Amino acid sequence: MSNRDLAKNLIDQIPESKLVFIIPYLQGAAIPDEMPNEKTLEAFEEMKNSGGHRFTGSTADLIKELMED
Repeated sequence: MSNRDLAKNLIDQIPESKLVFIIPYLQGAAIPDEMPNEKTLEAFEEMKNSGGHRFTGSTADLIKELMED
């Protein structure tokens, strides 16, 4: 039995009153993974090569720095 078949069988066993708790989880899991944009991919490469900038300030400082870019 595949994982999909097992999941469907388990869902069929869940009482209707409890499905309200399961549906949001399933909706989140059903969202496809997003591909990072080109700028993000470049940043990943930079970090892999020991480059980049590691931020160590406060959240307020981070927001300020991001707004300046």
